[in-house]
Amino acid sequence: MSTLRVSLLQQPLLWHDGAANRARFEQLLQPLAGQTDLVVLPETFTTGFSMEVERLGEPSGGPTTQWLLRLAAALDAVVAGSVITLDDGHYYNRLLWASPSGELRHYDKRHLFRMGREHQHFTPGRAPWSVSWRSFRICPLVCYDLRFPVFSRRRPELDYDLLLYVANWPAPRADAWRQLLRARAIENLCYVVGVNRVGSDGHGVAHSGDSAVIDFRGRTLADAGDLATLLTVELPDEPLHAFREKFPAHLDADRFTLQL
Repeated sequence: MSTLRVSLLQQPLLWHDGAANRARFEQLLQPLAGQTDLVVLPETFTTGFSMEVERLGEPSGGPTTQWLLRLAAALDAVVAGSVITLDDGHYYNRLLWASPSGELRHYDKRHLFRMGREHQHFTPGRAPWSVSWRSFRICPLVCYDLRFPVFSRRRPELDYDLLLYVANWPAPRADAWRQLLRARAIENLCYVVGVNRVGSDGHGVAHSGDSAVIDFRGRTLADAGDLATLLTVELPDEPLHAFREKFPAHLDADRFTLQL
């Protein structure tokens, strides 16, 4: 049996201060060297969820990218989180996936939160992907993507064991966050990890955290509550595979073509 150690960093974010956020996160994460396999940071973890993209957007391969790669090598773990990124004249809410070997992948947030005018400032991404890491197949997504079950599923042949959501999910909609994390786990027979921030942003919007790890039955394995915290959870692969063998509901799923 293999086990994936996942570390969730639920913290307040310093508004529009990338250097300070990186420095604080690095200090918090240094003790995890060799003690985890995957570190998950919140959505737009260097700036908070801001629409000031012209001022805050980093170039592809910019300082946060280099920091993530250096941190991943130091921790011997993948480090993932999203950053406002400028690429070829377009701004993306880009999830960066930095591995200790120096490999970098990215996923651009597909569903842009129109109630926050995100769609007026960012370009939507295209297809998601899954990546194998230390015996687990993982699909990383971003915040508002959580509300769209067809996009999270994509195909009846499940190509992941873990769905991962990074977020800046406001406190007034915390009930939806908690329920939807469980729904995605149950309907896709997979582990789900959701990492949210805490504290108020530069517009006074409160975030209650509620970062959580949910198993394939919809049971809560860890819940960070509303406090700034760093927690690590071990996910064994054998119970997941055994459950899918015993209860293969995905084999009866409807087939569809997702237009991207």
